[in-house]
Amino acid sequence: MVRQNRALYVETTIEADIDEVWRLTQTPELHSRWDLRFSLIAPEADRSEGTDSPSRFRYERRLPFHTIRGTGVSLGERTGTGGARTSALVFSTRDPLSPLASGRGYWRYVPNADGSTTFTTGYDYVPFAGRAGALLDRVVLRRVVWWMTAWSFDRLRIWAETGTPPESWPIASVAAFWRADRPKASRCRSRPARAPRDHDAMSDAPASLAGLVQK
Repeated sequence: MVRQNRALYVETTIEADIDEVWRLTQTPELHSRWDLRFSLIAPEADRSEGTDSPSRFRYERRLPFHTIRGTGVSLGERTGTGGARTSALVFSTRDPLSPLASGRGYWRYVPNADGSTTFTTGYDYVPFAGRAGALLDRVVLRRVVWWMTAWSFDRLRIWAETGTPPESWPIASVAAFWRADRPKASRCRSRPARAPRDHDAMSDAPASLAGLVQK
């Protein structure tokens, strides 16, 4: 269950090695295929593979009658303890129709002894529209954003484990209740195992997140 006014946390375990999960999540044109929150992610400049420096990007989320556009900065690091990796990100938009004005978060990749990868995210955001946006966020938006993230994580898991492309599972597949193999947000954790209910997802953020700044 997602608590009001709390940073969001999503965790899944993917039966694929860390290199494959990294590829599917760190390649912009692949990322936007499985992540329901984005329709397009485009780097603003080419960056050579393996260069651990901030990368600027622009993003879009296409809606039926409008396209939300914004920009962000990300930084991936592959030198964590025990082979773990992280990716930090900040983003913002000036679009008054976007429910999210700005945000910051991270991904963490932890390789397991059985060859699987534990993939987690923690992030928080500022809703748009002042007090009205804050009220909407408390009532429903934060839960919807968590669900979109978790559902996308499970769609990614299916892609990495079975090779089934994410386009095979459009958002309408949520209603395909007879398909046990469809993506489900409920397969993901909303806090780490054995963590208290008031766990702060941002307390686990990598140090690199603090240094990311949008100009």
